Amino acid sequence: DRQLKKGVLGMCVLIQLSRQDMYGYEIMKIIQDVFPDVYDGSIYAILRRIRGDGYAETYMKDVPSGGPSRKYYRLTSHGLEYCEKLIAEWEKMTRSVERLMK
Repeated sequence: DRQLKKGVLGMCVLIQLSRQDMYGYEIMKIIQDVFPDVYDGSIYAILRRIRGDGYAETYMKDVPSGGPSRKYYRLTSHGLEYCEKLIAEWEKMTRSVERLMK
C-alpha cells in the first residue's frame, strides 16, 4: 500500500538521520538500497516535509575535494523524540501483526 510505504520511508529517513548528519543524495542511496523502487523525488519530498515539520534542520558543508557545498540534514531534539516515538509504535505494531499471523 502506497500510504503505508510512505510512512515507513519517512521513518527510515528519520532513523538514518538519528545516526548521523547526512546530505540528501547519501540518504537517497541508502534508502534505495533497501527499497529499489523508490524514486529520488520521494526522498527529497520527505526531507522537505520533515524539515518543514521541525524534525530536521539543514546546514551547508564544504566538500573536501573542493566541489560545491552540500546541504546536510540533522535531526532537531524534537525530531529525535519523534523518531523514537515512531520506532516504539512500529515495534508494537509489528509484534501485534506477528501474533495475528501465528
